[in-house]
Amino acid sequence: MSEFNIEEISTNQEIIQLARNNLDQGPWDYLVGGTESETTMRRNRLSFDKLAFRPRVLVDTSNIDPSSEFLNHKTRIPVILAPIGSQEHFTQNGAVAATNAANTFNVYDVISSVSEPDLETIAKSSNNPKVFQLYIHGDAKWTETMVKRAVKSGYNALCITVDTPRLSRRERPMISKFNPRSRRDPLNPIFSASVTWDTLDIINEMSDLPLIVKGIATGEDAEIAIEHKASVIWVSNHGGRQLDFGQGTMDMLPDIAKAVNKKAEIVLDGGIQRGSDIAKAIALGADNIAIGKLQCWGLAAAGETGLVRVLEILEEEYISALGFLGITSTKELNASHVCKSDPVNLPHEMSSFVNMKRLT
Repeated sequence: MSEFNIEEISTNQEIIQLARNNLDQGPWDYLVGGTESETTMRRNRLSFDKLAFRPRVLVDTSNIDPSSEFLNHKTRIPVILAPIGSQEHFTQNGAVAATNAANTFNVYDVISSVSEPDLETIAKSSNNPKVFQLYIHGDAKWTETMVKRAVKSGYNALCITVDTPRLSRRERPMISKFNPRSRRDPLNPIFSASVTWDTLDIINEMSDLPLIVKGIATGEDAEIAIEHKASVIWVSNHGGRQLDFGQGTMDMLPDIAKAVNKKAEIVLDGGIQRGSDIAKAIALGADNIAIGKLQCWGLAAAGETGLVRVLEILEEEYISALGFLGITSTKELNASHVCKSDPVNLPHEMSSFVNMKRLT
């Protein structure tokens, strides 16, 4: 990696460029790409771009509290680190670097079950609250073993990803012949394809940990998830990396927030690149947002310190957005602060950044 002072980095545009310079083509394609035509991925960004702010003026915003809460833990800003598989391809310390950054900055980290090192090593690396995200890649006995390992290691919650019944066709890494699963045992897709609502009930019986259901895309499924004792509804289309031609997550959010009706916490991911995006999501019903690509751009740029800098910049942008809206805390955001409008940019995975063309 190039030698530089991370504090001299003032925008996440610079972080992304550093990440591109540090990554080979295969890992880059795996990180930035979506499935097939990448329409869902672009709609994630478009769904933010279609919203405008309605600021209020002559409000004393000399003191702003950008903090939030997630699972009864106060966090510095309403941001969670989303589970990202194969983080070891972006930084030498893999998922440990991410969770250490989360600890330094005080946000929740959600650990992917397909990232390295193992869940026990990650748990021991720092004392911040963590969630263990689980893909169902085995039978009930295998699943119970994984849940017990997470409980024993001190994870605070379980996250079950439910939008991956089969492997998707992510054509960018297919073309560059990059397969992050190559160092693992082959996965039997029958287990992921067989997950049902009854599976969630079985997992709930395995521990007392709060259950997060990640991959909810409709109000109907949000209601069912709550019936199955979900503590957190995670609005997600997997960053546009599973089903193509889906809605952007911000287009899904109002319907899901109405269905949840404060019966569970709501997390949203997909296309989030700026602090203003955080404000829009909270205004329309999310309690917290999660970052994936932006997280790994930070890791690829400068490891743990790169990710901390990403979070610092997001915080600066978020506080700025709150101040301009005439708001002094996260809890004051509501739907009156946003309205529909026309987008001005063609959406892509980096389209919210000035002069940032798609990096190939």
